[in-house]
Amino acid sequence: MKNFIVLYHAPIDAMEQTAQSSPEEQAKGMEAWMTWAKNCGEKLVDLGAPLTNGQALSPDGSSSNSNKNVAGYSILQAENMEEAKALLKGHPHLGWNAACSIDVHEAMPLPGS
Repeated sequence: MKNFIVLYHAPIDAMEQTAQSSPEEQAKGMEAWMTWAKNCGEKLVDLGAPLTNGQALSPDGSSSNSNKNVAGYSILQAENMEEAKALLKGHPHLGWNAACSIDVHEAMPLPGS
C-alpha cells in the first residue's frame, strides 16, 4: 500500500465563516466528514486536522503569509492514485464552498528506507 497526502483548499471567507460558527453548527458540519471517514475504513490512516496561519519560508530566512489557502489535510492508504481518487469521490469538502478543492499527492518512499 502507498500513502497519499490529501490537502484541502478553501477560500479565506469560507474558513472565517466556519470559525464564526457555533459549536453546534461545526459539529453538524463534521457529520458528513465522519460518514466519509467511516466509508474509507482502515484506508484512512489519519483524518488530519484543520490548518491555519500558514507561512511561506524563503531560502534567505524570510517568511510571509502563505497564499495557498490550505485548510486541512488527511492521509490515505491505497494501492494507486486511482484508488485514492475513488476514496475522495463525493468528499464533503467539495460541497462546502464552490471555491473549495482537494489536492492528492502520492508520498514517495525515501531512498534507502
